[in-house]
Amino acid sequence: MTLVESATTPHRGSAPMGRLLGAELRWVLRRPRTLVMLGLFALVPILVAIGVVVADRNGGGGLIGAIAGNGLVLPVAAMTLMLALLLPLAVAMAAADAIAGEAAHGTLRSLLLAPVGRGRLVVMKAFGVLVVAVVATVIVAVVGVLAGLVVVGGADGTLVTLSGTTLGFGEAMGRVGIAALWTVGQLAAVGAIALAISAFTEHPLVVLASVLGGLIVFGVLGAIPALDWLSPYLLTTGFSAGADVLRDPMTWGDLGGSTLRALCYMAIGGGITTSRMLTRDA
Repeated sequence: MTLVESATTPHRGSAPMGRLLGAELRWVLRRPRTLVMLGLFALVPILVAIGVVVADRNGGGGLIGAIAGNGLVLPVAAMTLMLALLLPLAVAMAAADAIAGEAAHGTLRSLLLAPVGRGRLVVMKAFGVLVVAVVATVIVAVVGVLAGLVVVGGADGTLVTLSGTTLGFGEAMGRVGIAALWTVGQLAAVGAIALAISAFTEHPLVVLASVLGGLIVFGVLGAIPALDWLSPYLLTTGFSAGADVLRDPMTWGDLGGSTLRALCYMAIGGGITTSRMLTRDA
């Protein structure tokens, strides 16, 4: 039996997939650095809210200026700002620990030799990275809503859009939910690429440097007018599209385009990771 066949053939006595995912979930959420990082992320919307209140007397424009007295803008603004670097850092750390970290500690060999199946192992690790993306985004969104209503003030529980119209609390929460779901999709794309890099190295810091360095380079390339032809291929091109949920009517062009781009990156990253893990020596 070839290596690929053994990786894809069910093993007698294999643990149920639900149990494997549960074990991965517990392992991911019990890491001290993950908990510390999520705690720090929860502070960001609060600090932004305090900064907006302190600086309110000076006025302001753009997305941050729209938060003053309009607290339900805060969660969307926080997710948009943190998507530039902090939230990708979370999924990059998770992906670095998922494979490169296991290899560095010598535990990956045991996982590759265990009767789990390498395809199932990839699913487990991808699930762990996705969990971090979801939890980090939800924390920012929930704390952003609470900080916006308590610290900034929620305009009587309504949301004044960037178009000047007013949305009720329920519809405003729907917009925040759409922004959070879209943010998770962008982070999943970053995580897929990070997991692919992680599959080729035993050094977690290489994964972090590659992902964060790549995002910075993408941002620089996207800011050069002469390289506009590259924009449709750069993942970071649509990172500011989340603010479109604050328009009325909501525009779907950039949101849809960035989501499609993220799906392409997920497919590429997932394919590379799977191929590498199926052929990797134990």
